[in-house]
Amino acid sequence: MARDLADGESVEVQGSARSPYVLTNTGGVYSCTCPAWRMQSLPIEQRTCKHLRKLRGDAAEQARLGAGVALRARTSEASANKPPVLLAHSWDTDQDLTGWWMSEKLDGVRAWWDGERFVSRLGNEYLAPAWFVKELPPEPLDGELWVGRGEFQRTVSIVRRGDRSKHWEQIQFRVFDAPRRDDGFEARLAYLESLLGDGAHPHAGVVPHHACEGLDHLREELARVEGLGGEGLMLRQPASKYEAGRSTTLLKVKSFFDAEARVLDHVAGRGRHKGRLGSLRVVTRDGVEFSVGTGFSDKQREAPPPVGAIVTFRYQELTKAGVPRFPSFLRVRPDTEWEQAPGEARTTGAESKRKAKTKTKASGTKAKAKAKPKTKASATKAKAKPKTKAKAKAKPKTATSTAAKAGGASGRRYFEFVEGSSSKFWEITVAGSEHTVRYGRIGSDGRALTKSFASPAAAAADAETLIGKKTAKGYVEQG
Repeated sequence: MARDLADGESVEVQGSARSPYVLTNTGGVYSCTCPAWRMQSLPIEQRTCKHLRKLRGDAAEQARLGAGVALRARTSEASANKPPVLLAHSWDTDQDLTGWWMSEKLDGVRAWWDGERFVSRLGNEYLAPAWFVKELPPEPLDGELWVGRGEFQRTVSIVRRGDRSKHWEQIQFRVFDAPRRDDGFEARLAYLESLLGDGAHPHAGVVPHHACEGLDHLREELARVEGLGGEGLMLRQPASKYEAGRSTTLLKVKSFFDAEARVLDHVAGRGRHKGRLGSLRVVTRDGVEFSVGTGFSDKQREAPPPVGAIVTFRYQELTKAGVPRFPSFLRVRPDTEWEQAPGEARTTGAESKRKAKTKTKASGTKAKAKAKPKTKASATKAKAKPKTKAKAKAKPKTATSTAAKAGGASGRRYFEFVEGSSSKFWEITVAGSEHTVRYGRIGSDGRALTKSFASPAAAAADAETLIGKKTAKGYVEQG
């Protein structure tokens, strides 16, 4: 008999695997840990599977997915009208922010109230209940839909629902600007206080701002906010006007850096993460590819962000090659989009493998072309001085020679690890300012990953570092 799950409830069902699958309802978003649900290339609120249909019934699941389709159609139409929001730059630590207006950076969902409805930065509508928006001013307000510190995913799951549910009782609209007011920031802030201050609205309020008294004050406030679980601080230039787009009049300050990347692939976990996500393979706007393996909850490892999704990650600093150090997953960004990064197409797992095969095939064709002379004279010359494979192997290319020719050198190194039940290979090819790593079980095509660097020297240096790590693990180079 069909039944439903209450918000936050989970239930185990036996499937084809040895361990049971877990069905969960989180704010109206239903999930299952079965492979059929996890591997769908759809947003999580648009997925279903036979286990969910069996539990809830076909009619209930069809109604849920149908509501999502209708909502997507509406948001698709609205996306053509993106609001002209003000966006921040990161503080470069050199600029003196004394006198700037300081507030906590809320980890909510950016929302623009246009006087009638909430829309995202991309113009997608958030379907708030009538009782939530009642008595909000009939003019644009800029702010965040917010549940609390560290509750970003819960906020997203509520505001993206298509049923105007009672879950909105958990949401607060925290307002920090009045975009249509042609005044300096101080006047706009005073205007917001006159509208929403002192609890004038049950579900909306003004974000508190304080004048920064100097660097020490800034650091103390940042430490206080981060100690409470907050993201960081926002600072606004005194008397600044509201302007559309990214502006130096609005700065964000954090102890850690964060950035966005597109998901390329899911890497299977090992050990306690066996059977679920181990790490995400991602690429930045600049085409830098790397893995993010920390920061995930157990629920996120069971239902990872789909391939193609934009995610935010945190990191400490960039290496000389431009790769983030100690990246940690923060959240999926459904309210953000960006065009394909330069070189992104070649760095996806499937595309890298295809290009690696194409490159190998092309190299073989070129070698055959050289072995077959076009004229009799060249054929005679070729017979008089043959070039054999043995001679070609007599002078193998090394990482050292690659580094020495960093001005545009290329080189290929091949290693194998055979021990007990393990029979693996690892290969790296340096070509100009990038290198391609191919790895897998001996006898298979393996997987290929390409990484770009700022210069050929950086690519060669990173290749030598990777080779050192592999040989330390017992990989042996083959001739």
